This record gives sequence, C-alpha cells and structure tokens, in this order.
Amino acid sequence: MSEVVGPEGGRMRELLRVGPGAVDLVAIDPRSTPGLPAAAGRGPTRKEWARAQVELIGAELGRQQEMLYASAQSAAGPGGATSAPAQADAGLDGNRPRRVLLVLQAMDCGGKDGTVKRVAGAMNPLGLHIRSFGPPTEEELRHDFLWRVRRALPPPGYVGVFNRSHYEDVLIARVEGLVDEATWRSRYAIINDFERELTEQAVTVVKVMLHISYDEQGERLMERLTDPAKFWKYNPSDLDTRARWGDYQAAYAEAFERCGTDAVPWFVVPADRKWYRDWAVAHLLRETFDGLDLGYPPADFDVERERDRLRSQRRE
Repeated sequence: MSEVVGPEGGRMRELLRVGPGAVDLVAIDPRSTPGLPAAAGRGPTRKEWARAQVELIGAELGRQQEMLYASAQSAAGPGGATSAPAQADAGLDGNRPRRVLLVLQAMDCGGKDGTVKRVAGAMNPLGLHIRSFGPPTEEELRHDFLWRVRRALPPPGYVGVFNRSHYEDVLIARVEGLVDEATWRSRYAIINDFERELTEQAVTVVKVMLHISYDEQGERLMERLTDPAKFWKYNPSDLDTRARWGDYQAAYAEAFERCGTDAVPWFVVPADRKWYRDWAVAHLLRETFDGLDLGYPPADFDVERERDRLRSQRRE
C-alpha cells in the first residue's frame, strides 16, 4: 500500500459533523466506523491497514504543514513586514498568514493524548503548538475564562492543538457547579463570538469530540489501575467524574447544539477503536488542509541571479 485511500460514503467532514440542532450522543455508536472503506478488510487486518494509512496521511499533513509555515515566514519578510509576493500566496487570507487549530475534547480516557501522539506527531514539531488545559491557576482565575485560551493560540503559520479547551468552561464548570447557571449559559454566546473572531483572523478551527462508551472507559480505567506503568495516568477524581456520566453527556450535547456553527462545526469521532479514531482524525485534518488550497510561496529574489552567484563562487 503506497497511496492514501479516501473514506467511503462522503468526506469525513460530512460523515462526522453533528448539528445543527439537537444532538443525541446515545444515537452515535462509539464502536462504529463511519467512512471506513472496504479496502480496510476485516478483523485484525483493519487495524493494521488503518495504522499504515495514518502514516501515509501523516506524510501529507507534514507537507501541508510545511507550506503553511513557509507562507507565514515569507509573509513576515526579513524585517517582519508582509512581502509583496507572499500577499498573493495561497497560504494567506488577505494579508494574514493562516493558522490551523485542532480542538480535542473527550471524557477521561477518551484518547486525546493518543491522538496527539499518533496524528499530530506525524507533523514537524517545529511547526506545532500543543497546549493542554487543566484547572485554572490563581492568575488565570483573575481574568475572564478566555484569557488563557487567547494566550495559547498558535502563532501564524503553525498548527495548534488544544488538549481540552475553552469548552471546559461549559462542561466541567457546569457539571461540577464551579459557576452559577447564568454564568455558564452566557458563555455559549461568548464562545461563538470568539470562534467567529478566530475565523476572521484566518484561523481554521477543527473541533473534535472523541466519543467513547461508558464500558470502554471502565476498561481503560482498569488498565490504569492494573499496570504499574500507567498508575501515573490515574486520578481518584476520575471515578467521581465517571459517576456523573449522564450529566457530562448532556453538557456535551448542549455545547454541540449551542456552539456548532457553519463556520466552526463540531465533529464527533467514535473512539472505542483507537485505530479508527486516529484514522478518522487524520482524514479530518487532511480534508481541512485540502480546503485551504495551500502552496509554497514564490521566491522574492532573482533565482537565476542567485544560481549564477553560487556557481561563480570558488573556495579560497
């Protein structure tokens, strides 16, 4: 196998998109495999096939990422100003270099770290900007909830990955009662305005919820309690969160309904099968990059003249 095989039944951005309107997570089977082509085969071979495909897609993502980064560097120019040739380059939106932001949300053990490792890990780390969001610090609590998120956005030309995100402020903040209902409800509109602002700033946002089942989460938690090499991944609070599974599913569903827009939709990836999860997210990113119509920036110098200069040089 030497080429990428596309999904069957449509683009992954269509197959995995949820909304607009109410979203029923119960109706989405966490073990399903939307878009998986017949070429994947059956049984264990599907896993091997999907992993090989992720490697091939990763090579494409790396090339697209390089074009994204190159366009931004060209736009900056030697003195930091946008150069004339770069203004017309496909990697720019007007005069603004593009950025891509992958937002990953999931219940505990949903596979956010694994997705970052296997999908984002295929790209050049020099062009990646990965940030995780835990409980806010004292300094962060002194600001509005988006303050720390804005500070974590990827620079122009970079691919950013949020391991958890601003949606924690309408998920855990809601379920655990960290703020009153009026506060977390007001955040939906604030988030929509923020994401609209990002699109206006040439940031392409890909919002993904890794959807695992209650039973699969239980098995993964037991692995962490059985394998000493995974004890560090376990936190007793994980079981407290698990006890409120239904509340969190409801919180996710409302976040999808309230904050799933045409410009920045939500995608739900069935994630009980890790190999399918990685394959699906890789394709979502691939299709996103394809939609940007990127290209390498043209030279802003006389190429022939520089070739002649190089040929004329002699070692002293």
